[in-house]
Amino acid sequence: MEQLILGIDSGGSKTIACLGRLNETGTPQELGRGTAGPANLNSVERSEVLKNITDAVAAAFAAAGIPRRTVASAVLAAAGSDRDENRKVFIEWAHDISLADRFRIVHDAWPVLAAGTPECWGVALISGTGSIAFGRAADGRTFRAGGWGFLFGDEGSGYALAVAGLRAAAQAADGRIAPTQLLPAALQQFHIDRPEALVAAVYPLAGDRQRIAEFAKPVLDLAAGGDAVAVAIVHEAARQLAAMVGAVAARLDVAGETIPLALTGGVLVASQLLQNRLVKELHALKINIGPIAVVNEPVLGALKLACDRELN
Repeated sequence: MEQLILGIDSGGSKTIACLGRLNETGTPQELGRGTAGPANLNSVERSEVLKNITDAVAAAFAAAGIPRRTVASAVLAAAGSDRDENRKVFIEWAHDISLADRFRIVHDAWPVLAAGTPECWGVALISGTGSIAFGRAADGRTFRAGGWGFLFGDEGSGYALAVAGLRAAAQAADGRIAPTQLLPAALQQFHIDRPEALVAAVYPLAGDRQRIAEFAKPVLDLAAGGDAVAVAIVHEAARQLAAMVGAVAARLDVAGETIPLALTGGVLVASQLLQNRLVKELHALKINIGPIAVVNEPVLGALKLACDRELN
């Protein structure tokens, strides 16, 4: 019976499991993939998190046409995995369902680094609903910056862009800033016909970060179209993201080197303007980067990590 491997990317919006095996060259070959709902313990109930991951794994086996069984190696990438209480939840779950002979939990930036850098060292930068930068030096040292959550962190994220856009819309309604298309965009986004209705439309969503973060797309679209206020918001997001990368590079003492950079997350992947401005901000900080890779499927990095006994 062939040995199977499993990579799982559990995110704030969805969970993807990828079942594979090692081919003749020692690299992973994907056999089947499954998708389920969100699995972030910081924002989703524990029972739902575990159900969604289990469902994604089952769907991956089904897609491969293989009966569910214990795999040789599995890697679960999860936000907040550096917290002992979260790790315990996932370790117990993996044990209870006999997931794998060898099971590892890694931070959700690890697969991005594995998939997007040539030798699994450099910096992974994520900007989706939230944001974080994670780096690994060639000697194995690691450091992260950002990832502090929406209350006092997540700069440069979809949530931060959306809140900045809503703030600008409100200020434009008051006449405190120059007119901007962000105001009619906000009215359209939340299905209202006058600025005064924004409070009633938005505040009930305060606990739903993902729903609010959806307004990042109009902000990015308007910035790409040249709206000056939206452009300023995107430039500030790029500056904040570049600062995260700079902090990681400085802590790892690689700022004088040419650093591979892997980008992912719905915001960074979708916006060429943000990517371009990020590069300019990094150059302004005198940080040399290259190559730059956009990682569309971090789960393939998790599958790659499942093959490697050396990375930690």
